[in-house]
Amino acid sequence: MPVIGFDDPQVLSVVVQQISVGIAIGFAVRVVFSAVELAGEVVGFQMGLNFAAFFDPAIGAQSSAVARFFGQMTSLLFLAMNGHLMVLLAIHQSFKTFPVSRNFLEALASVQLYRLGADLFASALWIALPMVGMLMFVNLALGIVSRVAPQINIFAVGFPITLVVGLICIAMTLPMLDQPFMALMERSIGIFAGGQ
Repeated sequence: MPVIGFDDPQVLSVVVQQISVGIAIGFAVRVVFSAVELAGEVVGFQMGLNFAAFFDPAIGAQSSAVARFFGQMTSLLFLAMNGHLMVLLAIHQSFKTFPVSRNFLEALASVQLYRLGADLFASALWIALPMVGMLMFVNLALGIVSRVAPQINIFAVGFPITLVVGLICIAMTLPMLDQPFMALMERSIGIFAGGQ
């Protein structure tokens, strides 16, 4: 590591480089949480629970109850699976991957956080896919029932059935949330550990 004094004229660029790498690490971890919350939004939309939305000050927008539940479960998984230690390891490894230098634009260009954007949507859809598939099957069955027996009020019958099936699907797939969460976490931490 080069020794850079406080009176060096290039110290500002080094400080900006280190701050930008730190912000990028925080952003990459937040993308992992956002992927699981997006899966919760998709599932909540299919269950019909998106009307139970409230203002979430963490993201500064409306958030559904299912997305908040998935976000809280992700926070618990993060602590249970030593995610905080992974973040500290990423900070430690970032000094080797992005060494202290006077050219901070090279460090910003080599992070390539835009690749995590595609992973966000792909992983969110893979997490939500079993639940969405089952709920679409239930909606298809309810559509067939409404055509066969039009005298049944499908709105009065369909919402509780969709809600119960959605809750059962969440309960069945929630224990399997750790594998995609850890895969996303390792992918985002790998950027800063030199694995790309």
